[in-house]
Amino acid sequence: MATITYLPMNVTCEALVGDNILEVALANGIDLQHNCGGVCACSTCHVILKQGLNSLTEMEDDEADQLDEAEGLTLESRLGCQAKITKDIDLIVRIPQLNPEIAHLFHEGAKKEEV
Repeated sequence: MATITYLPMNVTCEALVGDNILEVALANGIDLQHNCGGVCACSTCHVILKQGLNSLTEMEDDEADQLDEAEGLTLESRLGCQAKITKDIDLIVRIPQLNPEIAHLFHEGAKKEEV
């Protein structure tokens, strides 16, 4: 069995080969946005792999195209909905923090915080 540790909340969850990073997050109450419902039509489930990048399925062209829209893109970036686990290994994933001025736009029903 694999594990995924989600940063910055530092929560570790068990995962199976074939699961994707988004599915595991949602099953464990991790707030990983997914505006398109996990069908590779947006970049809101963008994550950055700190460990275990090579234990995921290869990136396809659709994912690469969507990642171009992600804020804070790195060479270790993936879309959580497309990154499926291929090996029983421990992964560490950082969820980029959104600009607080626009974060409310990515949470259904949330309102902008008054400053």
